[in-house]
Amino acid sequence: MAKARVEAGTIGGNRDRRPSLVDDAYAAMRDAIREARLPPGYQASEQEIALRLGMSRTPVHEAAIRLQEDGLVRVLPRRGIRILALAPEDMREIYDVIIAIEGRAAELVATLSGPERLRAADDLDAHTRAMEAAQAAGDLPAWGRADAAFHAALIGHARNGRMSRIVQAINDQSHRARMLTLNLRRGLEASGADHRQIAAAIRAGESEVALAAARDHRLRARSELLPLLADCGLTHL
Repeated sequence: MAKARVEAGTIGGNRDRRPSLVDDAYAAMRDAIREARLPPGYQASEQEIALRLGMSRTPVHEAAIRLQEDGLVRVLPRRGIRILALAPEDMREIYDVIIAIEGRAAELVATLSGPERLRAADDLDAHTRAMEAAQAAGDLPAWGRADAAFHAALIGHARNGRMSRIVQAINDQSHRARMLTLNLRRGLEASGADHRQIAAAIRAGESEVALAAARDHRLRARSELLPLLADCGLTHL
């Protein structure tokens, strides 16, 4: 009996240390959707998607259910999986949520203890430097990844699990639109300046300033992105 318990514990321990097949399928599908390798509007059977990703059908099925909860796909009984598209109005709603949550996150981070606040500000500044280096190198995809990392870090340092889950879901939905319009955006330097202002307010423990800076940053981004979508005639993203 003891041997059985040890063996079961060993198996369980291995499983805990190694992502499950469903986790692997979820991560692969999520990344393919974010980067438009599975483009909006694409519909296929679970088996077709599994073959495309080099996986088996069962974990793809389970992953699709999770992705449906995230708002990235729709599981169609007996018809497969459809990758959901976004409309400009969806982006407007997404920004309404992000503006509110990130402002509150910055406010929370600015109220942390001194050492924690400084670590958070240093982390945010590091992501901003990565953005500036990517821009100097003309690597817009890397700029986009560093920008996304800044905002993920801001939410992460706020230490609110529900906030993190909500923002991850809507960021996954909006990522394609942001990357699609990155080549069309002007004044990327302004984003870096905004980020430094947010980090500086957090470093100084000025919660109201941090809230306002984070909110104004996302308001400016929204005022740039939505007209771009309209000018380009993009109705589905």
